[in-house]
Amino acid sequence: MQAARRALSPRRPGRRFLVISPLECVLGAALSATDDQVPPARYDAAVSSLEQRIDALYERITELSAGDTDAVETVTEAISMLDDGSARVAEIDGSGEVVVHEWLKRSILLLFRLRGISTEHAGPFEYADKLPLKHGFAAAGVRVVPGASARWGSFLAPGVILMPSYVNIGARVGAGTLVDTWATVASCAQVGEGVHLSGGVGIGGVLEPINAVPVVIEDGALIGSRSMIVEGARVGRDAVVGAGTILTASIPVIDAETGEELSRGRIPDRCVAVGASRRRDFPGGEFYLPCVLVVRRLAEGERHDRASLNDVLRTHGVAT
Repeated sequence: MQAARRALSPRRPGRRFLVISPLECVLGAALSATDDQVPPARYDAAVSSLEQRIDALYERITELSAGDTDAVETVTEAISMLDDGSARVAEIDGSGEVVVHEWLKRSILLLFRLRGISTEHAGPFEYADKLPLKHGFAAAGVRVVPGASARWGSFLAPGVILMPSYVNIGARVGAGTLVDTWATVASCAQVGEGVHLSGGVGIGGVLEPINAVPVVIEDGALIGSRSMIVEGARVGRDAVVGAGTILTASIPVIDAETGEELSRGRIPDRCVAVGASRRRDFPGGEFYLPCVLVVRRLAEGERHDRASLNDVLRTHGVAT
């Protein structure tokens, strides 16, 4: 199976910072994952054969049309695996790196090629799209309130709650995760168990290039209101991201205590991180470029506590 791996290499730090995000602590206890079993991703001989067929179809994607019934059947089989959780676009391997299953991205691109616009109704609402909406929420143990929608080909594990929000094809949302009001989980993003995506959070998506790593939010993370996590950035297990933080693959993540640059685009496990900026000199003058500051590291097993996190942020002069 083709895969792309992304390594994170630290760089030397800059040491002057200005916290610029108005941070409210949206931070409460993350929802616990349910005890229901999430189907494991399946990769066996049958899947290997399907992968080969998808790759062969993709090589002649420009020749395909909705009338190619064999192609439609093959692609539908692959997308159905994404939809029921038996396959996933990306996952963290034993070495801690993100592995992309490129053939599943190809299957999504093939789906758009093979499907035309169709009309679908949900109550009084009408949709005109190439993809149908996801169905069967109650049977899957998923709560979806009015105004929320998810596309077929996304996976929602038992215990997920969707407030008025949106989950795109190829995305995977783990058990017990809350996707709060106006939050979006874009194509192929991987969100873990017991995560809280607060109101207005944007989790970016990626289909092309095929080998591009999607955004990964690991188990137990809490993402503050109006934060944007995009371009294959990654938030570690049980980390807390303050409101309004912008994290891309190129934004440096810096230890506020030492000034050390920890990574580009990755917040480590069990860290409390806030949006900030650091001064840089250019021929035209001094300017501030965005960064993310790690202001505290949570102890193993320490829970997200609103009062204590408010105190941490106030200590660093951040509004809550």
